[in-house]
Amino acid sequence: MAHDHHHKHPHTHADSPSSTDIDWAEMAGHLESQAELFAPLYENALGWLGKEVTEPGLIVDLGSGPGVVSCLFAEVFPGARVLAVDGSEPLLDRARARAERQGVGDRFDVLAGELPGVLDELDYPADLIWAGHSLHHLGDQRAALTAFAERLAPGGTLAILEGGLPSRFLPRAIGIGRPGLQARLDAVQEEWFERMRTELPGTVAEAEDWPALLTSAGLKYTRSRSFLIDLPAPASDRARAYATEIFSRLRDTLGEGVDADDRTTLDRLLDPADPASLHHRPDLFVLGARTVHTAVRPA
Repeated sequence: MAHDHHHKHPHTHADSPSSTDIDWAEMAGHLESQAELFAPLYENALGWLGKEVTEPGLIVDLGSGPGVVSCLFAEVFPGARVLAVDGSEPLLDRARARAERQGVGDRFDVLAGELPGVLDELDYPADLIWAGHSLHHLGDQRAALTAFAERLAPGGTLAILEGGLPSRFLPRAIGIGRPGLQARLDAVQEEWFERMRTELPGTVAEAEDWPALLTSAGLKYTRSRSFLIDLPAPASDRARAYATEIFSRLRDTLGEGVDADDRTTLDRLLDPADPASLHHRPDLFVLGARTVHTAVRPA
């Protein structure tokens, strides 16, 4: 699985295809570009973690995807070794290549395998484990958190990126279609997400009280903090391309979940020849929040 996400999604739910059988390798470019766009948010989150964690020797990124955040960890913690773990070997190839390009390849390793079973292949306990939008792709999240916690060294920290707020790209009223398009798309995405969770092997319904779940895994000193991505209008070319990709994925994959009027609006937003499209709008922005929850294994 990969970051939202991102995704591991570095992803919001809007970054996920409608099929719950996700081909993460096929999404590699999208995952990479999203994580790069969201780099300021991740840098702030890792800066906060840097104040919480004392000089970790080994950092494990569970569900690393193409390694954008893994490499940020290597930069923020220059004394640490970083292990990127993912079920997709093509994504790990990208992660390894990124680490080499950024000059941290000597402290960077990868491990291919599905969570949580791949944790049995870790040779050493970790001082910091990061799971960015990967936990919600596992059926039994409580059991997974317990497995994560067992791989921490005494005094080690588990940090999970889950929750926050859906990203916004446009004002409520955009001059075409009915106002409130994104709120309606959010509702369809929530239904998709619930289907995805229901179809996972061994799925267990849980209240998404992440601090309580971390405590149930035997960890202490829970903390939560949210971080903002705020790229105001007018959007950069990279932000515009990201928004266009998100809306294109929504149009192509949500199908009948979106009513006919909203599908027409999506078509117009994605038509480069339409002056009201995402390609030309001066009011396009990127605004979102992601929440990090941490806890510590007792020494």
